Amino acid sequence: MSGSITFLYCIAVAIVLVYVPFLLVAYARFNLGTEALATPRAMVDKLPAYAQRATWAHQNSFESLMVFVPAALMAYITGVNSTLAIYAGLTYLVARLLYSVFYILNVPLLRSLMFAIATLCSGTLIVLSLSQAR
Repeated sequence: MSGSITFLYCIAVAIVLVYVPFLLVAYARFNLGTEALATPRAMVDKLPAYAQRATWAHQNSFESLMVFVPAALMAYITGVNSTLAIYAGLTYLVARLLYSVFYILNVPLLRSLMFAIATLCSGTLIVLSLSQAR
């Protein structure tokens, strides 16, 4: 598979990863009953701690996705095809999955490390794209 196609697959997987933590949120919401479902934003305070953290991981995943998708699209459009770029795209996915896991398990140091790694991966794709476009 060529590097540029890899970026499109990475985008698709990254979108799916946004919803992985929400599976736990949905489970916890279901256990609260239908009355709590009527006010989903107010329900966060009623969720167990793991589900609150899963909610925050889900929300942060959207924020991270807003940086990664343009970075991956820049790499795709400019034809970046280096091993570093491919590893950056794939490492982003692993880091974001682990970010959610560590957030839900309440391991702040590792969660922060995964956030930094994922952000670095997006930045790497942006820099490589800009270099390629020159």
